[in-house]
Amino acid sequence: MKKQPIRLTPAQAKQKMESEPVTILDVRQPQEFAQGHIPGAINLPNETIAHTALATLSDEDAVLLVYCRSGHRSAQAANKLVQLGYNHVYDFGGLLQWPYETVRKGQK
Repeated sequence: MKKQPIRLTPAQAKQKMESEPVTILDVRQPQEFAQGHIPGAINLPNETIAHTALATLSDEDAVLLVYCRSGHRSAQAANKLVQLGYNHVYDFGGLLQWPYETVRKGQK
């Protein structure tokens, strides 16, 4: 059986962020990331993630929480990460559904 990323709701993703060590991946373009993102997120664009993930994310057992703007690119990126051999990949959709804190441009 082919391994699949696990789909989470924003509430489930937030709970994971607060209860265990996770790596939050924003798979949008750098200019989108600069306009606002979830605190602590790393920007790895979906278009290049297959080439950059292994260099950036050395631990294949890390818990990866993936999001984008609407959920389309995060699903693609999460599938790519699973194919690359990452074992704990969670897709929680997009910022459009994220009701929690974000860091906006100009904020610290």
